[in-house]
Amino acid sequence: MNWLRPPGPVAKGLRIGLLGGSFNPAHQGHLYVSEVALKRLGLDYVWWLVAPQNPLKPVAGMEALAHRVAFAQALAARYPRIVVMDIEHALGTRYTIDTLTKLKRRFGDVHFVWLMGSDNLDRFHCWKRWHDIVASVPVAVVTRPGSVMAALHAKPFLRFCRARVFPLNQLAFAKPPALALIDGPRNPQSATEIREAALRDEALVRAIPLC
Repeated sequence: MNWLRPPGPVAKGLRIGLLGGSFNPAHQGHLYVSEVALKRLGLDYVWWLVAPQNPLKPVAGMEALAHRVAFAQALAARYPRIVVMDIEHALGTRYTIDTLTKLKRRFGDVHFVWLMGSDNLDRFHCWKRWHDIVASVPVAVVTRPGSVMAALHAKPFLRFCRARVFPLNQLAFAKPPALALIDGPRNPQSATEIREAALRDEALVRAIPLC
């Protein structure tokens, strides 16, 4: 990727949500988080940051980066305000805080918001310098099934409980730390469930006798 050019739509003052992850594979849950953030936070775009390898996830079972990027691009093809990219591969970063630092340095006129599903908050405190992430950019958490109360009791919300920002459409302009918990209809689909279903389907196909 040529970093003399922006990896996606960029202009001074734009509000851009950053949704990072393995996307192994991308699914409707990712679209749901993105659409909710676009509408409720008044974002201009959401960038999907497909990670080469999540440091907290095993290498086994991880599809090749190019395959995950292509699948995510195909899934998001009908959503012009969702841009899929492999920024961490281009920047040579592995950790979110390092990626954010370089993005903010490169695009200082853009208002970034870090996006995540509430099901990821239970391990957020394991991320490298997670408190610096919260102190670096506003963070929006979109609720997922069975994880609303867990989100409210997660370390980031307990530590920065006074940093919650309303109205939501001003979050991108807020000085960090600034947190928002966005509730609404919840999409239960997860990458783990998709992979397990694919394995079950493969097993069924193998079990069918050949005529």
